[in-house]
Amino acid sequence: MISKPKVLVLCTGNSMRSQMAEGLLRHDLGKQIEVFSAGTHPSYVHPNTIKALMEIGIDISDHRSKSVDEFIDKDIDLVITVCDSAQVNCPVLPGANKTVHKPYWDPYDMKPGQDPDEIFAELREKMRAELIPLVKSELGLTD
Repeated sequence: MISKPKVLVLCTGNSMRSQMAEGLLRHDLGKQIEVFSAGTHPSYVHPNTIKALMEIGIDISDHRSKSVDEFIDKDIDLVITVCDSAQVNCPVLPGANKTVHKPYWDPYDMKPGQDPDEIFAELREKMRAELIPLVKSELGLTD
């Protein structure tokens, strides 16, 4: 049996951006890839992340925040850092074939009066529009 390429998405807390990316990639490309997420300083899966994905039928309510250390000795075909802090603080992953940096804003950095649901939905749509084609291109996947 041929194994699927493995993708690891990293951010700082493994709370919002990387969790959202994992959910989207697993939903949209799960037949072609295995996808995981982790953080340099894992915390918890933010409720707004769960809610934003649930709005489009993706359930990540059973996800947990994981440390990048869990993946140090794993063979990973593609690592995607989705925040600048993770790019700077990411340990060397000896099993990683390729690393790309695709930064996204921290949805927690809202201005007063901004609707969190709108901010998370906007991030979700931006990530879906950009990460699916990025992963396909980097791994040479076809539909």
